[in-house]
Order: sequence, then C-alpha cells, then structure tokens
Amino acid sequence: MQQRRGYDHAEVERKWQDRWSDADVYHAPDDAEDPTYVLGMYPYPSGQLHMGHVRNYTITDAYARYRRMRGDDVLHPMGWDAFGLPAENAAKERDTDPREWTFDCIETMKDQMRSMGFGYDWDREVTTCVPEYYQWNQWLFRRFHEEGLVERRAADVNWCPSCETVLADEQVEAEAELCWRCETPVEQRELEQWFLKITEYADELIDDIDDLEGWPDSVRQMQRNWIGRQHGTRLPFDIEGDDADYGTVEAFTTRADTVFGATFFALAPDHPITQELLDDPEVHEFVHHEADPEGDEPNGVETDLTATNPVTGEGLPVYVADFVLSDVGTGALMGVPAHDERDHVFASKMGIPIDPVVAPAPDDEGGCESDSGEPNPPDVSESAYTADGVLVNSGEYSGLDSETARDRITAETDGAEEATQYRLRDWGISRQRYWGTPIPVVHCDDCGPVVVPESDLPVELPEFVNTTGNPLDAAEEWKETTCPECGGDAVRETDTMDTFVDSSWYFLRYVSPDLDDAPFDRERANDWMPVDRYVGGIEHAVMHLLYSRFFTKVLADHEGLEHREPFTDLLAQGMVQLEGEKMSKSKGNVVSPQEIVSEYGADTARLFMMQAAQPERDFDWTDQGVQSAYRFLQRLHETVETFDPGAGGERDAVAEYVAREVDATIAVAREDYDSMTFNTALREARELVGLLRNYREYADAVHAETFRRGLDAAVRLLAPVTPHVAEELWDDLGGEGFVAEAPFPEPAGDAADYDLERQLVENTRGDVRQIVDVAGIEAPERVDVAVAPEWKHRALEIATDSNADNVVSEIMQEPSIRERGDAAADYGQELQEERQSLPRTLSPDREFETLRRAAWLLRREFDVEVRVLRAEEADGDLAGDAKPGRPAIRIE
Repeated sequence: MQQRRGYDHAEVERKWQDRWSDADVYHAPDDAEDPTYVLGMYPYPSGQLHMGHVRNYTITDAYARYRRMRGDDVLHPMGWDAFGLPAENAAKERDTDPREWTFDCIETMKDQMRSMGFGYDWDREVTTCVPEYYQWNQWLFRRFHEEGLVERRAADVNWCPSCETVLADEQVEAEAELCWRCETPVEQRELEQWFLKITEYADELIDDIDDLEGWPDSVRQMQRNWIGRQHGTRLPFDIEGDDADYGTVEAFTTRADTVFGATFFALAPDHPITQELLDDPEVHEFVHHEADPEGDEPNGVETDLTATNPVTGEGLPVYVADFVLSDVGTGALMGVPAHDERDHVFASKMGIPIDPVVAPAPDDEGGCESDSGEPNPPDVSESAYTADGVLVNSGEYSGLDSETARDRITAETDGAEEATQYRLRDWGISRQRYWGTPIPVVHCDDCGPVVVPESDLPVELPEFVNTTGNPLDAAEEWKETTCPECGGDAVRETDTMDTFVDSSWYFLRYVSPDLDDAPFDRERANDWMPVDRYVGGIEHAVMHLLYSRFFTKVLADHEGLEHREPFTDLLAQGMVQLEGEKMSKSKGNVVSPQEIVSEYGADTARLFMMQAAQPERDFDWTDQGVQSAYRFLQRLHETVETFDPGAGGERDAVAEYVAREVDATIAVAREDYDSMTFNTALREARELVGLLRNYREYADAVHAETFRRGLDAAVRLLAPVTPHVAEELWDDLGGEGFVAEAPFPEPAGDAADYDLERQLVENTRGDVRQIVDVAGIEAPERVDVAVAPEWKHRALEIATDSNADNVVSEIMQEPSIRERGDAAADYGQELQEERQSLPRTLSPDREFETLRRAAWLLRREFDVEVRVLRAEEADGDLAGDAKPGRPAIRIE
C-alpha cells in the first residue's frame, strides 16, 4: 500500500472513536424533551457494509451531528432487520444456524459502522430476531386481531418456487412478475393465508399523502398509484347464452359517459362464469394454454354469450380476455375501444367495431363542429380518444359534457351505483420459512384457529431444521401444543410473518428498547415521534413506507399514539455508481468501503461521498474524487498545524475581507446543512480553507485573530462530515470539549446580503479578466474600479418600486436625479427597458467597502496596483460608466 504523508488517519480515527465511546457522546437520555429524531433505514445484516449503506448512514450521521451542534437533543439510533430468507439460505449452505450466522454478520457490520465514525446511540440498538423484539410483533398481531384487522382465508397468492414462500403483491417486481429477492418468475397458488386488513385504511392512506410535504413527490405518487383509488360506476350487465341465463355481472368503470360506445364485454380467465364455459374446447384451450396476463398484447376468445348493455339495451358479445383480472374491480369489464387504448388494441386484433361517442369540445384543441353545430366525432381508426369531452352518438345524453353525463347515467340507470375501486389489496403476511416471527396462533379441531394469549408470548422459534419446504412443518415436537380455549390437542401455526412486519414499527421501539411490558413507551413516543428526518432507498416506497404508515395509523387509533404519520421528512438517497452503473457483486464493479477506510480513512470516504452530489442524486465513485478529498484533508491539517497564534499582522482591508468571507461562509453553509444540501455546504468550507491559505501566502503576516477564527469556523463546518480530523484539529486549536458537542459557528455580524457582496466581487474580477483578455493587455500596471454615484442607486430604487408605465417620468421627478440632465434621462430609459429584470444591489457605501476589502484579490491575481474609487473621486468618464452592482473599470 502506498505510504502517505500528513496525519495518520488510522491513529486519529481510532483515538476519537474510543473517546466518543468512553464519553457516551451520542447517547440520548430518556428524559430528553422532544429530541430531533434522525434515522436511516436499518440494514439487513448481510455481513458487509456496501457503498449504499455508507452513503445512507453518512447522510443521517452528518445531519444528526449538525443538529447536535445547533443545540438539539438528538436521537440517532441503529438496529438490525435481522430476520429473512438470506440468513436461512446461508445457514443451509454452511450447515449452521441462522441465528449464529446473523449475529456474526451483525458484529462485523457494527465494527464497520464504528470504523466509519457513525455516531449512534448503541444503548438503543434493536435486533428484530431476538424474542425480546419479536414478542411485540406477536403482541401487535393480537391487537390487530382484536380490532378486526386480521383475517385468515384461502387466497390465490404469489409463490416464489426458488424461495419456497409467499410474496406480497408489493414484493413482485416488474411486468415480468419476478421475485423481488431472487428474480425468479412468480407463480400463483391457492393457500390458507393470514392477512392484515390494510384496505380498511386505504382512504386515509391516500388522503393523507397530500400532507406529507416533506416527502419526495415521486414517492408520494408511487403510493397514490399503488393504492390506486378510482371513483366510478358499477353497471349491471345481464349475461345470457343460447341455453342458459348466467345472471347479472357488475362491471366497474370510471367512464360511464362512454357506455354508448361499448362494443364488447370481457370476463377474466378465472371468473366463475368462465369456469362454467370450460367445456367449450376453445375457451378451455385459451384459459389453460394461451392466456398471458403479462403479455405485451391483450388476448382473448369469443364465447357464445351475450351481455345486455344496461343503458342502451343492446347485446354485446362476451369474450374471455387475459387483460381482465379477477382481483381488480369485479373481474369483468365493458369494452369501449374508441376511448380506451387497451380496449382499442384488443378490438383491432379481434375485429370488433370501434364506435366513438365522446368528442373534443369545439373550443378544445382538435375540436370542431359539424354543420348542425354539434362536435364531430374524433378519428379513432389508429388510436383511442381518451380525454373527456362532449358526448355524441349517445341518444338523449348527446351534447352533455363527460362529467355531467357520468353523473346522469349513473343516477338514471336501473341497478347502477357510484362505486370506489382500489388497486391496494390486504397484506398477506404468511411466509413458509423458518427465520421469521412465528405467527401466534394454534389450530384446534374443535375451536379452529385460536390466537395465543398474551401471557404465553413470545412463541419462540424451535431449533433450526434444515429441510426443504416449510421448516417449521418439520418441527414436530414444537408444533404439538394445547388449545388455549379448550385445553385439547392443537397444532401451532407453522407460517412465520413477513419481515416487513418487523420494520413497520421498529422506529417506535428505539424510543424505549428495554421496555418489557409494552412494545414502546406511549408517553415518550408521543413526545419523541414522529421521526424528523428519515433516509433510505426509494425502492421501499410501496412496501416498508406504506406499511409503516398503516401501522402508525392503527396504533394511533387503538394504542394512544398522538401522531398518525411516522416520518415527517423523507429523503430517498441516490445510488453510488461506478462508471454509470449500479455497483453489483455479480458485475464485479464493487468498491469496498473498508479498503477505502484502510487506505484513505473514513473521513475521506465520508467527505467524497457527501461532496460529490446532492444526497438524492446518483453519483459516480471515482478514484480521482477520493484522492482529491484526501489531499484536501491533508491541506486542512497542515494549515491548522502551521498556524502561528502569535502572528503580528494588522486588521487591514485584507483581514477584513477574510473576516467577512468567514461570516458569509457560515451563513450559507448553515442554510445548506438545514436543507441537507451537504455538497454545497462542503464546497463553502473547502473554499474557506483555500481562502485562508491564499491569505497566508499573500500577507507578510496574517491577522492572528481573524485567521484563527477562520480555521475554527472551517473545522466546525466540516465536523458533521469529517468528524475525526475535525476533533483532532479542534483539539489543536484549543477548543473546549468535543467538537461534536461544540456549537455550530455563527456569523459575527449582520449576515444579510452576503450573496450580493460575493456577486459584486466575482463580477468585478470577471470583468477585469475579460478586459485584459479582449484588449490583449500583457502587463497591466494599474486597475481603477469606480462605484456608481448615489443618484443612480436612487434611480434604480425608484424603478424597482414603481408600478408606473413610464419609469423615466417617475425617476425624473426626483430633484437630485433631474439635475443630472441627459445622463439621468438616458439611465432612466435603460431602467425602463430592463425593468422586468432589475437587480438587487448594495448601497454605494457598501459597494465601496466591499470592493476595497476585496482589492487584494485583483492585486494577487494580476500583480498590479488597484484603486477603488467612490464616484466623486473618479474622473467624469469613469464615474459615468459605473452602474449599481457593476462598477466601472479602467486598466492602464
């Protein structure tokens, strides 16, 4: 490994990690009042931290450290999502026990987290696979059952043949319906399953999304789409065949206004009527061999049945179609190919008529009228017209707008009724695996399923049985028990809970992790919750985040929680990529965090990761970026180590400029930390260090107090992200206690308009460079910079505040401006032309002082004499060219 000069990062990081631990710096006391609760989604203990973990936990750690420096009590805990199939599979492969494997992995990952300097309150650590935790999963199951929110029923379920377990709908990914864990194609099976009735909360879950203002819009929309609430109409269709009456089938539609355009009726392949038609060879062949709900195109087969349109009385041919799903709506639909794209594709393929009945309104784009004044039907030969409009070819409803027609058709059609439909289904939590929370139920021949009494909890897992299928089925001794109600022989439920149950309330357990008579301390939870800042991957938008909201609402209704949402602000962090691709072991493009820590140090890894991009954006890991971060920390260390507190420099204009920049940096960085825009906060800190080094190089002797304050500010600004080196340098600077507990720096004076000062300086330097370049001045000797006169500032102020049409006239009413004659009129005309984009500027005096302090930057860059002049000090031509915010420049 390459030898590196500078401070020994390994020694420094170990030293401060030990000292933090000894001093219990990150402990949140139980009597803290409403601490700032910062939380990263707890990890599955796979055995190694990857870069995604490191980024997530560096984000939360930096923000927690910042809030602590701002004077908050901070709750920043960590735990382990420790149940799950990967540990079970690993144990099988190694002929060991999942518990042993899991705790080995936890120990390794905890050491890695400590090496990264993450400031967790380890006294609040939770591990979901221990009985002390999962007994409360079982207790919550009991409470949900008592409130009518648990149900056992036979259901078609998603079955992963590789994992040999059931998957929730949310765990089936992509159109190909693959297992979220192993990407095996998912099958359908009918099994007896336990469900949590999340659909009881569907309306509240979707209605409250609008109030989650601290959540990304993308996540909120994903939850809206997953819940999938649709308001519409149920229309009754009578189904008849040549020899039989199949009764009435309801079809749900959000577009009752298109009912006159219905040209076919379709049933799902597993609809009860379809099952009665399986003696028909064509229907049988389609249902058992051709139907492909996930196919690219809709397919179907025509039957000899007819459905009667309840509005028009017309008979519609009935098809069995694979794009109709039994678990969506009623498993039947009316086909309106002129106004639905999927129906259009199906009708075109099957030769079914396509009759438009809704047209664009005449005043809409594409709308036009016939000679009779009614809208012309749209051209639907190539695609459907799916927007609302005005009804045509719709009998008495022709001429109505779509919304009015929907209301009237629903109200005036016998058997029709308003209805609401949801995509969301109840949460099936049964899993046929060992390494999970046993569902606390016993099955009695006389009493049926009986929930285990609270006094008998926890129902603990037996010893691991290495077998195929459901391991708990093979635990014969463990299965045999007695019925809590009748005392007779009974058998334990052998399914375990979906591990997302564990994570649906773990954030509450951190509040009181050692409580042994309840899952959480209600009073403390009501004080400390909800989580203020929650950070994790967007892939959890419709699983963990939705389930957590559901649990929180149930607990608010039945366990006294005073909040109904678990997370106030949510940040979905971006991925760490390598050469534009997601890091993956299978692709061989993984960067090991531990190797980076070993070679460059944890602070380097943290700094690069946080400065590379805003937290919610993806970014590329690069060796060059890591090395740049490392070199910066070495420069910072050298700058502090070589600082001479006895330096005798004066508090001159240069020192004043540096002091102002220290204040500006603090003000900007504080706002950036507040909004978790760490990359720009770190850019400010790095530029401040660069400024201090330039000052040291330029001045014969720095003003010690100013320089030290700049170093102090830089160290504290960096402390949330590079905590180890910040502690070391804070100690070198004579800071009291830990920098982790030091107050975040404050500007020394008025922080208003620092942005204007910086913009003025940067624009002026840029203008000088441009003049030198365009004029080809090789060796300039002097630069004169003149600020605009007072009257121009007054004219700009009048123009900015004016609502008059003629700004020139209003400006010329001011005596001090009018006396300037043509110059004032010309400037007024210029302001008139630019009034939509007039700039904010500093006062003339503040412009002068700002440029006077910054003149050394021009002297340093161009090695010239620099004069900053007030308007009255400059000659007429130079002063006449100056404008507010844009001083005049002359180079000799």
